Amino acid sequence: MGLLTFCINVTLDGCVDHREGIADDETHAFFTRLMDESGAMLWGRLTYEMMESYWPAVGRGDVEAPPAVREWAVKLETKPKYVVSSTRQDFHWTNTHHIGGNLRACVQELKDATPDGVLLGSGKLATELDRLDLVDEYTLLVHPRIAGHGPTLHESGLPATRRLELISAKPLRNGAVAIRYRRAG
Repeated sequence: MGLLTFCINVTLDGCVDHREGIADDETHAFFTRLMDESGAMLWGRLTYEMMESYWPAVGRGDVEAPPAVREWAVKLETKPKYVVSSTRQDFHWTNTHHIGGNLRACVQELKDATPDGVLLGSGKLATELDRLDLVDEYTLLVHPRIAGHGPTLHESGLPATRRLELISAKPLRNGAVAIRYRRAG
């Protein structure tokens, strides 16, 4: 069984707005390495639609991009992508699969079938999966910024405090810190 790792950019004040992070070569290389080490990506519909509106064009070369950004896009094109949605069932981006029905059972089945693990990249979906005790690890890229606005991590709340064990912490040259935690016993 693979681990489900919630991976996201976050500011010091907990903002997960994708526009607030540092989008440089180092950040893209960090996320590309995480994607390389995982077996699949998991998103909610809104995150999927945001990703679908940009990254396939970068991967095809229709959008000018630095090498690290293009590398991410090309690899993302072939990576299995799973989308949780109750309103959309057709996904045309290469290697994209719909997850519908019982969320706990479907995501557990995905974890069981993906020994290299699954990267979860949607904040609202992460909260729901955390409520179901399905998130195993958290990789946060903490950016040296205070956004002063939301959305924020788990802003709709969790039923109880999550106790975590630090696995690693690594500063990047751009001032961000990559922190990896695992749920504690």
